[in-house]
Amino acid sequence: MNFSVLSLFPEVIENACNYSILKRAYEQKLITVNAINPRDYTIDKHKKVDDTPYGGGAGMLLFCQPYIDAYNSIKKSDNSKTIIMSPQGKVFNQNTAKEYSKYSQIIIICGHYEGFDERIKKITQAEEVSLGDFVLTGGELPALCIIDSVTRMLDGVLGDEESKEFDSHYDGLLEHPHYTKPREYMGYNVPDVLLSGNHEKIKEWRRLQQFIVTKQKRPDLFEKFLNSELSDYDKKILKKNNLI
Repeated sequence: MNFSVLSLFPEVIENACNYSILKRAYEQKLITVNAINPRDYTIDKHKKVDDTPYGGGAGMLLFCQPYIDAYNSIKKSDNSKTIIMSPQGKVFNQNTAKEYSKYSQIIIICGHYEGFDERIKKITQAEEVSLGDFVLTGGELPALCIIDSVTRMLDGVLGDEESKEFDSHYDGLLEHPHYTKPREYMGYNVPDVLLSGNHEKIKEWRRLQQFIVTKQKRPDLFEKFLNSELSDYDKKILKKNNLI
């Protein structure tokens, strides 16, 4: 997977990808991350990349030329996806991460200031993507969230491939609780089932906990899950515990 990021602050992208799982994925050649600075492509003698908006208004807009030239400098693969970070975009979620992981190349366009000249979106045909209903000063942090989330969906990135299948939101539910040593701490004990060695009972307990945690913390997700196509295994656990 190749990530190409258009950013006025490429060092933010490069530095963040130098740690933890992203660094390991890079060293294993499972991903590459290239940060391209549109300022390097501007023909303005003062290296400007923004200007005042037509019609007046507050703030400065990123203008077309440096961004389009920087975008065109990227060699596109046959299986490439271009997205632009925007508070007006569709909200990114775990299903989107799984969808994006099927591409061989993700191009991410990051903005700053008041936003983009609208023609940048149209010319690149980028999909607008948001992390939620809030506004940040730039697109770098959301871009890194997407790179991280998509990368961990790739085969070989995580040490235990099963771990991502139990992540919160992987199948529409929140994750079950986890415990480690010691068995007792300040009066709180590890559930007996986790110490039983009975892997089938442990599996069932963890699935039940996913249902309980999701119902308590995100009833909207739980209701959506109940309305989906449930497996016989899930139906059995839900009925056994009076959750449906």
